[in-house]
Amino acid sequence: MSLGVQAAPAGQDGSLARLVLMHDKEGKVLALLPATTLLNLANVWKLTGRQLQPVKGADAERFFGQEAVQTANGFRKLAQLPLLVDEGCLQYPALQVNEPFSSTQWDVSADLLKDAQHGKLATAPAEIALQAPQGDDEEVITSAVKKFTKLRIQQRLEDTLGLPSMSPTTQKILMLRSDPDAEIEDLVEVVRVDPSLSAQVMSWAASPYYAAPGEVSSIEDAVSRVLGFELVVNMALGTAMGQMLNVPANGPRGGTPYWLQAVYCATLSEKLCKQIPLEKRPKPGLAYLSGLLHNFGYLLLAHLFPPQFALLSRYIEANPHFSLEAIEQQVINVTREQIGGWLLSSWALPAEVCDAIRYQNQLEHAGDNAAYVKLLYVANRLLRQQGLSDGPLEDVSDELLADLGLSRKVANDTLKELLNDDAAIRELTKLLEGGRS
Repeated sequence: MSLGVQAAPAGQDGSLARLVLMHDKEGKVLALLPATTLLNLANVWKLTGRQLQPVKGADAERFFGQEAVQTANGFRKLAQLPLLVDEGCLQYPALQVNEPFSSTQWDVSADLLKDAQHGKLATAPAEIALQAPQGDDEEVITSAVKKFTKLRIQQRLEDTLGLPSMSPTTQKILMLRSDPDAEIEDLVEVVRVDPSLSAQVMSWAASPYYAAPGEVSSIEDAVSRVLGFELVVNMALGTAMGQMLNVPANGPRGGTPYWLQAVYCATLSEKLCKQIPLEKRPKPGLAYLSGLLHNFGYLLLAHLFPPQFALLSRYIEANPHFSLEAIEQQVINVTREQIGGWLLSSWALPAEVCDAIRYQNQLEHAGDNAAYVKLLYVANRLLRQQGLSDGPLEDVSDELLADLGLSRKVANDTLKELLNDDAAIRELTKLLEGGRS
């Protein structure tokens, strides 16, 4: 299940408000704030003196889905609970109130809010942007590391982060990835001497998703006949880097599992890429690798900022309509795209992959590798609509699809074809996880 709900329209009238259900050991509390703003939990805690937390999305959906609260007088019943109202909601004689998980709406008179506790609960997107550290990505990352950790900044930021070192096999595969003259025989030689990678390659080739005819009898057979050079390199790189860091156990509740999201995004990016007319088609292998590593920065945030990451997860749960980048800037001052794109670039991954990951939510900065950036943007948003990728639900424009050389029908048909392989995709995901959660 994805955390995403429909993003609030940026230009919406200020009388549109959002209702959030929170709780602690003392009971339930409601918060009302302008729909396009972020619920700032630090402000809530300061105002109430309580460590209130957002309820899980599924619990909010059940609570607000009750018939008793969905009637015309439903909000009046809800207002019997302790109610916090952001000061930005007090300037209107009436509000249109929305609860995003259940899509319930109420028309609320200001009279119903007069007995509520008032204060500043919300932070606007402009405030977040204003406080964001300035400079290039390395400067922003360094600033966040200094502010939120006890790590001592060394001469090289990579050394400061204290990440596990790459295995010799991963280093060899990176070299093959960058060598235009590398051949299947070179890859087979690398795979054959690494028992773990050999077992993975054989299991990938035998998986239902690839449905290879006949028995896969050797590493050579798996690489040359079933998977191919580029796919093996990209899957090996993606899994090796992903497994350098643990998937956090304290991530946002109700989110899409990390590896399922990675495999779906990689596979859809590659399939969409292959539908682009040949004369403007990017390299499908690089599109696949971009999708497989698109959320790598999420693992880095959890690794580097454990206390802040737990807080970040609660903010994401409380603000499902809000962009993940803005929430990360508010809580940690750096985004997963910034830190993931920067580190992969420092590890000399292809520029197409690094740019796609760094700018996947900022099409205006796409630059020379715009096709890869746009592919990742489209794949992610199509998957969010299916609950297979995290983030607010956002439409993909016909203009963007046309710019890639795709039509709405082709994009939808490609997605439908992929969803028909769901069982095989989930089986492949288990193999890529390598037994790790």
